[in-house]
Amino acid sequence: MSGFVEKPEPLQVPGLVHLHTGKVRELYRNEAGDLVMVASDRLSAYDWVLPTEIPDKGRVLTQLSLWWFDRLADLIPHHVISTEPPEGAPDDWAGRTLVCKSLRMIPVECVARGYLTGSGLVEYRENRTVCGLALPEGLTDGSELPAPIFTPATKAAVGEHDENVSYEEVARQVGAETAAQLRQSTLAVYSRARDVARDRGIILADTKFEFGHDEDGGLVLADEVLTPDSSRFWPASEWQPGRAQPSYDKQYVRNWLTSPASGWDRHGEQPPPPLPQEVVDATRAKYIEAYELLTGTAWS
Repeated sequence: MSGFVEKPEPLQVPGLVHLHTGKVRELYRNEAGDLVMVASDRLSAYDWVLPTEIPDKGRVLTQLSLWWFDRLADLIPHHVISTEPPEGAPDDWAGRTLVCKSLRMIPVECVARGYLTGSGLVEYRENRTVCGLALPEGLTDGSELPAPIFTPATKAAVGEHDENVSYEEVARQVGAETAAQLRQSTLAVYSRARDVARDRGIILADTKFEFGHDEDGGLVLADEVLTPDSSRFWPASEWQPGRAQPSYDKQYVRNWLTSPASGWDRHGEQPPPPLPQEVVDATRAKYIEAYELLTGTAWS
């Protein structure tokens, strides 16, 4: 089992039509036909949306995405029109709302990997490949790859796993031209972000992007970008291949959920329990630390 432990009721705002409740975002459409994305403080882990929120998480991820969009604009256009909450929206929407172009979204998670870990490591250990791409012998958990690779996945519904697929399968699904654009743009954005993060003492191990087509057929970068929810950020000073790396993300929550302290069986049928306050505080601190290190700006 998986999904929402407690699925929230979306707020009704005059002039907005609610479209979708995602793992961490609410999606609306305004009267002009634009999308309004509101990042909640919800947290997902092991395919569950947890019953405990992380204060400020939605604002941190929204502001970090905006910071990155500015630094990537010369590589690819993005979907953000405005950051002003619609008239009549609750005060809590400030700082966590993006008014965005309505795009024809491409149903592919565009993953770039510069280091071996996660599902890529599992596949590598089985047959020395990741998404069908052959890799050299001798790599281990946390190893830097000879060059960044494009390892796409299919988008899954809430409570289901994204599934890694080959580049050839992406080309079959969306066409050879679009597949080539996705690979080129994904690797270009990853390489830029990797270098920016490296200058700040952070390793960008891997990340995922979402793209859509605008009304003219142009490729546009959408959703969130280069946040701790969509990326693995590691402190460069502590990088040590051959073990799991410390990270600026929700790994603290995952570790607690799989510890005896939680009393939860992730392979059972019961939903995960509420998070204790110390886990909430430590997770919030990790998100803010990532924001401050990357942007060079104090969180306020």
